[in-house]
Parts: sequence; structure tokens; C-alpha cells
Amino acid sequence: MEEGTSKSLTHPEGTKAAAPADHDNDARQWDVREGCEVRQILDRVADKWSLLAIALLDRRVLRFTELRREIDGISQRMLTVTLRQLERDGLVRRTVHPVVPPRVDYELTPLGVTLHDTIQALVTWTEEHQTEIAAARAAYDERDTESGTP
Repeated sequence: MEEGTSKSLTHPEGTKAAAPADHDNDARQWDVREGCEVRQILDRVADKWSLLAIALLDRRVLRFTELRREIDGISQRMLTVTLRQLERDGLVRRTVHPVVPPRVDYELTPLGVTLHDTIQALVTWTEEHQTEIAAARAAYDERDTESGTP
């Protein structure tokens, strides 16, 4: 197989990674490549702590302690790591104020705001379809119970 080519379930002969026009939005194309930037970014922004931090920072500035208090179950270390990663990716701005004790504020960057808008669309979709999803889960669980498969 040619370099830069990955196997595709829909195209067994392979798909060229350098030809996105042929396979727009084909998740298998980026999912199987080691070190893929898209996969790394999705892993970062789609984790539960990042999603919660981004949601809380929508249109407001919060201090570290406020974020920690608002995000139930997050440790100080995990919040620090999450905020550093979001800052590194250009999604969150960290401002240190030269006062005693030090005050550190966090806010979304313009890029972070665009991500929040995307996340909000996903939340809206979930809210609109939660009844259908609950019904599908119940039907699945009933079939699963009747068939006796674990």
C-alpha cells in the first residue's frame, strides 16, 4: 500500500490521507493514523473536564477556585492540567494579577467561544432527542434481557 494510505472499511483498496475531498468527514481516515492532530484535539476538547470548563467559562471570567467549586468531582491537579491544556490549545486565556495573594483569572478566547458554540449545538441536539434515546435504550435493554446475552 502507498505511503500515507490507510485501510478504509468502505474502500478496502485504501484511502489517501492527502485527498480529503474524496472522503470528507470519514472518521476512519484520521482515527487510525498514529499521532494524528485531529484525534489529539478531539480527545482533548471532548473529555468531560474540558467540556465542563468550557461551558462554565462561556461569556464570563472565573477564578481557579470558582471553577473548582463549580466542577463537581474534579481534583485541583486535574483542573490545573485541564486548564493548561486548554490554554496551550488557544482555547482559554489565563491572566495573572500581580496582587497578594495572587489572583488568576480564566476566560475563553475567541477560538474557545467558537468551540463553546459547537458544544452548545451538541447539548441542544441531546436535549431535543433525549426521549428518543431513552426509548431506544429501553428497547435495547429489553431485547438484551430477553436474549440473555451479557
